[in-house]
Amino acid sequence: MTPARPLHGGRLLAAADRYGIAPEAWMDLSTGINPQPWPVPSVPQSVWQRLPEDGDGLEDAAAAYYGSDALLPLAGSQAAIQLLPALFPRSRVAILSPTYSEHPHGWTRAGHAVRAVAPAEVGAVVDHTDVLLLVQPNNPCGTLFPPQQVMDWQARLAAHGGTLIVDEAFIDATPDASVVCHAGRAGLIVLRSLGKFFGLAGARVGFMFAEQSLRDALAARLGPWPVAGPSRWVAQRALADRDWQAQQRARLATEGARLEALLRATGWGEVSGCVLFQRVLTTDAAALNDAFCRRGILLRHFDAPAALRFGLPADEAQWQRLEQAIDDIRTAVQ
Repeated sequence: MTPARPLHGGRLLAAADRYGIAPEAWMDLSTGINPQPWPVPSVPQSVWQRLPEDGDGLEDAAAAYYGSDALLPLAGSQAAIQLLPALFPRSRVAILSPTYSEHPHGWTRAGHAVRAVAPAEVGAVVDHTDVLLLVQPNNPCGTLFPPQQVMDWQARLAAHGGTLIVDEAFIDATPDASVVCHAGRAGLIVLRSLGKFFGLAGARVGFMFAEQSLRDALAARLGPWPVAGPSRWVAQRALADRDWQAQQRARLATEGARLEALLRATGWGEVSGCVLFQRVLTTDAAALNDAFCRRGILLRHFDAPAALRFGLPADEAQWQRLEQAIDDIRTAVQ
C-alpha cells in the first residue's frame, strides 16, 4: 500500500473554512518561511514570453552564492526529494527523526528499508547503512550537527559505498554550518532551496549539488525546463544580492532569539529550533493549537511527538498580536 501523502504547513484556506475566519484575517506562522522576503522587482515581459534557457546567468549566480558549481537547478528541492529514491537500488536508509515528512515518505514509497534514527544514534548506524539522510538544521526540532561531524560521517559512508544526503533548506541564515562546499565528491548530495531564507517558496527554485553522473540521471528524469523562466530570472537576482542577504542574517538572528525567549517564558514545554522557527514540545499541543486557531493564528501542529512549531511574525504589529494571544491563552488555562 502506498503511504498516505504527508501534510504540511500553509493550509490557510482549510483553517479559514474550519474556524469561520476570513483568510485575510489570519496570521500564518505555520511554514517557517522568512516573512520578509527578497523584494521581487517587475519581471520583464520578454521573460514571460520565452522558454527557459541555460546560460541565462542562474547557474553562475548559484555557484557564486553556494560556493560550488556541481549543481542542478530544480523546481524546489522537493523535486529531488521525490525523485532521488528511484535512482538508488533498494537500500538501507537511515533518516534523522522526527524530520520533514516527505523524506521518509519518498524512500518508503520507493521500496527502500527505512529506519528512523534519533540524533544520538546517527554515529552508531553510519557503518551499517547505505544512505544516511540529514536535514540541517532539522525540521521541526532544529538539531544542527557541526559540519566537521557531518563530513566525518560522509567519509565513513563513502568507505563502504554509501551516500550522505543533506537537506539544507533552512541553513542559509547560518551558512558556516553548510557542507555544500564539499559537493561534487562521490557519496555526497546536498539540497538547497530559495523557499525559506529568501522567502520565495512560490517561485519553486532549488538546487541539487552532487557528482556529475547523479546530476545527469536526475536531469534525465526531470526533462526539459524544470524551472520556469520568471523563477530563474528572480532567483538569479536574489542570489546575487549580498547586501540583502547580510541584512537578513542579522535581522533573523535577532528575531529568532526573540521568538525563542517568548516561547520559553510560556513554560509549555521544551523549546528548540533555528532562527526561522521554534518548536514547543508539549502534550497540550492539540488544545493549544485550537486556542491559537480560534484567534486567527495558524501554527504547525505535530502529533508524534506532540508539538507546535512557530514561525516568525512579519512585523511589530504581528509580534504584539502573538504576544497578546499567548498572554490570553495562558490566562485562560490557569
